[in-house]
Amino acid sequence: MGENESSVLSPSQQDKKMAYHKVNADQRAQGHSPYLDNDELQATALELEWDMEKELEEPGFDHFRLDGAVQHHLGNSQSPDLDLEPIQPSSSPKGRFQRLQEDPDYISHYTRQAPKSNRCNVFQILKVFCTALILFIFGIVVGYYARKKCPSPPTSQEPNNLHIYHDILKEIKAENIQQVYRDLLQFPREDDVDIAMKILVQWSSQGLEDVRLVNYSVLLDLPGSSSNTVTLKNSGECFYPSGQQCNRDPKTLRSQDLLYSYAAYSAKGTLEAELVDIQYGTVEDLIRIQAITNVTKKIALLKLGQSPLLYKLSLLEDAGFGGVLLYVDPCDLPKSTDLADKAFMVSLNSGGDPSTPGYASINGSYRQNRLNLTTLLVQPISAVLAKKFVSLPEDTVQRDKCIPLQMPATGKKLISLNIQSVTTYKTISNVIGYLKGTVFPDRYVIIGSHHNGLNTYGGQEWASSTAIITAFIQALMLKVKRGWRPDRTIVFCSWGGTSFGNIGSYEWAEDLKRVLQRNVVAYVSLNNPVRGNSTLHPVASPSLQQLAAESQSFNCVEKTKCPASNVSSVQIQGDSDYFINHLGVPATQFSYEDIKTSENSSFLSEALFPVHTTKTEELDPSFSLHETIAKLTGQVTLQIANEPVLPFNALDIALEVQNSLKGDEVDIPQLLAVASRLRDTAELFQSDEMRPANDPKERAPIRVRMLNDVLQSLEKSFLVHRAPPGLYRNILYRLDERTSQFSVLLEALEHCKLHQSNETIQTALSEVLNSINSAQVYFKAGLDVFETTLTGKK
Repeated sequence: MGENESSVLSPSQQDKKMAYHKVNADQRAQGHSPYLDNDELQATALELEWDMEKELEEPGFDHFRLDGAVQHHLGNSQSPDLDLEPIQPSSSPKGRFQRLQEDPDYISHYTRQAPKSNRCNVFQILKVFCTALILFIFGIVVGYYARKKCPSPPTSQEPNNLHIYHDILKEIKAENIQQVYRDLLQFPREDDVDIAMKILVQWSSQGLEDVRLVNYSVLLDLPGSSSNTVTLKNSGECFYPSGQQCNRDPKTLRSQDLLYSYAAYSAKGTLEAELVDIQYGTVEDLIRIQAITNVTKKIALLKLGQSPLLYKLSLLEDAGFGGVLLYVDPCDLPKSTDLADKAFMVSLNSGGDPSTPGYASINGSYRQNRLNLTTLLVQPISAVLAKKFVSLPEDTVQRDKCIPLQMPATGKKLISLNIQSVTTYKTISNVIGYLKGTVFPDRYVIIGSHHNGLNTYGGQEWASSTAIITAFIQALMLKVKRGWRPDRTIVFCSWGGTSFGNIGSYEWAEDLKRVLQRNVVAYVSLNNPVRGNSTLHPVASPSLQQLAAESQSFNCVEKTKCPASNVSSVQIQGDSDYFINHLGVPATQFSYEDIKTSENSSFLSEALFPVHTTKTEELDPSFSLHETIAKLTGQVTLQIANEPVLPFNALDIALEVQNSLKGDEVDIPQLLAVASRLRDTAELFQSDEMRPANDPKERAPIRVRMLNDVLQSLEKSFLVHRAPPGLYRNILYRLDERTSQFSVLLEALEHCKLHQSNETIQTALSEVLNSINSAQVYFKAGLDVFETTLTGKK
């Protein structure tokens, strides 16, 4: 087929040329073939055509010539001669050589192997098959190791959750808690950092991987070198706060008990003035006293209880008092306690480092000069000393009746009050441990206890709470070592500086405020878990009340004695304060306490009494109460951390709001109307969104995350901008079990009685109205988002 090929054809070659012309004519006669639209067949035709031409060049075809060869090389030449038009390989699914074989006049004069195209096809099929097989095996191997090393996708584990919880909680045993408790009491207690470091080592030894020590330099108000004194000028007798006379040798007394019988952050100095009995310091008490005497610069004899101490002190300060002697009436104490001859410690700090209010005490922070947080000289005293001031005999407790202490109307008592304390900067330490979640690691469930390294007050309850949280960590890590992890991150905290005003928790939360606002789901408190042995006292925010109640039944299945305890939303003491009142985080707490003897027994836990180290073991010798608290706390923590949908009840919030508006005091149509709308919206949210989300068959992951984001922020709407001292900013919490109305409204009504002005009540009503309306709008916005998402999916 080269250029030097001869133009003379033999007879056989002419026959072949005629056969080819027939093929060419057939090609031209067909016109457009339907196979032109099939790219795969076009490619096949090209391949077959190429094979045919190569085979024609094989031995035996040296003299075979195709007339269209020249035109084939011309490509797209515009020749007018139709006979010279090149053959288009895509015009037929068959190649030229195959068409020649189909011609009846074509006779093959040679024998050869199967066409190369067939061999290539078999080889290509074999190659594709082998490649697919190798990829399949490789995919299985990669998938196997990826499944071993990578976390599973966020699939539901509900069928196994209860079994997992049971496996973890059964490892919490009373004897383990008791052993940890005794080990904690062996720690030297000179420095807060030393105790925190030992707790860190203990948690790390249990297997908790990420444990940190977080230190802050804060302003503390510590006792002076000698005890404060109270002198009765009428007789010239000098007393220590416990009631013992000053002429006794201090070395024979418990020096720590004497020194720490004081009010931290009180004003300092000496005040000599008349003593005025104002009982519990209520608005009615103040109105009664102010009607008969001028109280300016006088010393108030005040009972602890009934309402927050900081609130009562703010009323006394506004009234013009100069000092306060604070005591606990024996009639308000449980009969099982023996604290009449003991003074106590209180803190007048509302929360956090006083020198950095509202921001963290990190290096470089501006320090404000706030040595005193009140103008009042405040001194706690024992009930024994209070009896001497009211001139009553020692045995005021009769057989079946307790007579409350009250100063007689006749006879004035002059008191000289000497208070000395030292403000200094100290380092307090928090121990923070993380157990990272696998599905939602950016969502935190915080469980908090505290350690107490600066004084011996508050008994040994700090060791109880730390022993409980340590036992829970131990049980959890046993399960983690076997491959389990919670869905959400659990953060374990042991706070420092709690007795001085929850300083450690405040500083840490202010330091991480932006992160915590977004990530914290709930706070579980272990503040003073065993303060008695009579009754279980569960407290929870409205959205967690149902979970707290269910947890009691879950952990009492195997117990013969399981008294049901009502779950209430009342103010509680401890480090949950910042999370409830500044972050709007749902919180819960379980504790054992003695039965309250009177309606005035609320807020007695603000007093920190010196308690002997064996007192806790006397209350709970078998540590079974500690075990119960540990399991209840662990159950709630595990459910919040591991359930796909947060176990919060939106409707309970709306019901709590409506209950708080009952009564004639707040019969405002606008408030009742917006509360009714909130309930309607919450019911719709509960039925349309939470019900299907809790059904694994109907659950969609993206909608679950959206739903959890709404549930997580339910209580943030109920934070009022300002609240009276000692009262919660979160209006969902009542003062105590006796009151059902919003505390800010009750306080505003009391303020109106005292100052004869309705401005405060109008402001409080506006705050409450806007909070309820904000919650209703928040619910409605959540429903709208879900509806939009669902419509988009459809």
